[in-house]
Amino acid sequence: MASTVEVNSSVGIDGNSYTTAISNDKLTNDDFLKLMIQELKLQDPTKPMDSAKMLSTQMQMSQMNTNQEMIKAMQSMQTAFTQSSLSNASGIIGKNVEDGNIGSSGTSKAYTVRSVESVEGEIQVKAQEILYLEDRVVIPDSTDATKSQVVNYNAAGEILDDKGNKTGNKIVLTSPGVPLLSAGKLTILDSNNAQVTNHKYTLAGVTIPVYSDKLTTLPFSNITKIF
Repeated sequence: MASTVEVNSSVGIDGNSYTTAISNDKLTNDDFLKLMIQELKLQDPTKPMDSAKMLSTQMQMSQMNTNQEMIKAMQSMQTAFTQSSLSNASGIIGKNVEDGNIGSSGTSKAYTVRSVESVEGEIQVKAQEILYLEDRVVIPDSTDATKSQVVNYNAAGEILDDKGNKTGNKIVLTSPGVPLLSAGKLTILDSNNAQVTNHKYTLAGVTIPVYSDKLTTLPFSNITKIF
C-alpha cells in the first residue's frame, strides 16, 4: 500500500473542483477508495458520479493488483527453477558432451565442459571443443615404467621439447594424433626427412584429447549426449 497519497484539486472555469495531481501513482485498492471518497467530496451535487462506472474502475484496480501479485509469484518461481536448473547442470562440469553438430571430419563435435551459468534465465555451458584424440607417445624407462618420458608433438607430428620448441624430429602421422606404424614400430623422421631406424619412441597405449584454445558457449538444452 502506498504510504501517503495526496490529492490536489483546483476549481475549473465551470466552478467545479477537479483533481489535478496525486503524489503516488502506485495505487492499491485502499488508495483508490481514498481517491474515490475525495472525488465524491468534490463532485457537483447536480451531476453525481456514475456508481456503476466507479465500481467497474475499482474492480479493474483489484484485477491489476491481483495480476501484479501473480507476476511476482511467477517471477519467484522462475528464480527458484533457474537456481535448481543451474545446480543440476553443474553436475556436467568436467564431463564430455555433444550438441548434435557435425565437425569438418564428419564426426559429431565433442566438448569438455568447463563451467555453467545462467544468462537471462537460460542455462548456458562454457566448454572447450575436442579437436581430436592424440595417441600418447613416450620414451620408456627400462627400469621404471612410471618414469617414462612423455613425448609432446603437434598436429603435424613435429616433436616438441619441454618448452614447446621444435626438436627437428618428426612422427609420421596418418591423421592428427594418429602415428603411422610400420612393422609395429613408429615411423620417425629427422630434420632432413630421413627415416630414423634406431629410436626409442613408442606408443603408451593411451589417448588424450587435444582442445581448441577458445571456449564455446552452448545452450544446455542443445546438449544431446553426456559421456
